[in-house]
Amino acid sequence: MADSTRLEPSTLWRHARAQERWSVICDFDGTIATIDVTDELLARFAAPEWRALEQQWQDGAISARDCMAAQVRLLRAARADLYAQLTRVHLDPGFAGFVAECHSRALPLSIVSDGLDLAIRRVLAHHRLPRLPIYANRLLATDREHYRLEFPHARPGCSAGSGVCKCAVAQAQGANRVLLIGDGRSDFCLAARADFVFAKGRLAEHCEQRQIPHRRFLQFSQLHYLLSELLDHPHHHRRAAKAQPLYYRSL
Repeated sequence: MADSTRLEPSTLWRHARAQERWSVICDFDGTIATIDVTDELLARFAAPEWRALEQQWQDGAISARDCMAAQVRLLRAARADLYAQLTRVHLDPGFAGFVAECHSRALPLSIVSDGLDLAIRRVLAHHRLPRLPIYANRLLATDREHYRLEFPHARPGCSAGSGVCKCAVAQAQGANRVLLIGDGRSDFCLAARADFVFAKGRLAEHCEQRQIPHRRFLQFSQLHYLLSELLDHPHHHRRAAKAQPLYYRSL
C-alpha cells in the first residue's frame, strides 16, 4: 500500500519552487542606460583631470570609490545644466517592459549602481518609469556649481573598493536567490556570488572566463524569454553544487 504521507514528485517540485525567493539586482550605467551617465556628465562639465583619475583606477592605483569622489569634485555645473544634460540620456527601450514583467511576477527589482543617485532618479523620472529602489552614491551640491559624494552603501573591506558594495546590498534583500543584471567591472564581485547572471559587455566576457553561470544578452527585450527560462524551468540553470552564499570579503 502506498504511503499516504509521501509527496508526489510534482508536489515536491511545486513546494521547492514556492520556497525560492528571488530578487533582481540591476546595474544602471551601460545596462539600463545606453551610456555611462557619470562619464557623460564628467566629459561635459568636469575639468579634464578626471580622465587621468579614470586611468589611475583602471590601472589599479586607486579604488573606484576614491576615483569617483575625486572626479565629482572636478564638476562645475549649475544643477539646471546637469538636469538638462540628463534629459538627453537614452534607456534600453525594453527596460520598461522588463519592469512590468518583474511586477507581474511579484519579483523585487532594485537598481544598484556605483553611479550617481541624483542622475539615476532624474533619468528614470524623465522617462516616466515607476519609482524603484535605488542604491547608488549620493551626489550633494556644496554650492551653486560644486559637488561632493557621500557613500551610504559602502562597506569596510569591500573587495571591489566600490562606493556601493553590491554584495552587501544583495545580501540585505532577504531573498535566498539573487539574479544579477549588469555589464561591467563594478558587477564582477557580485557575479561570483549571485545565483545567476544576465550579462552583457565586459561582464559577459568575465563570466565566460570564470565559468560563472550566466546568459548573455544585448537588449532588455530578450529578458522576457530568459527570465521565463530561469524561473519557470530552473533545472536548466542550476549550479552543480549549492550556490556560494553572499558575504563581504575581508581584505
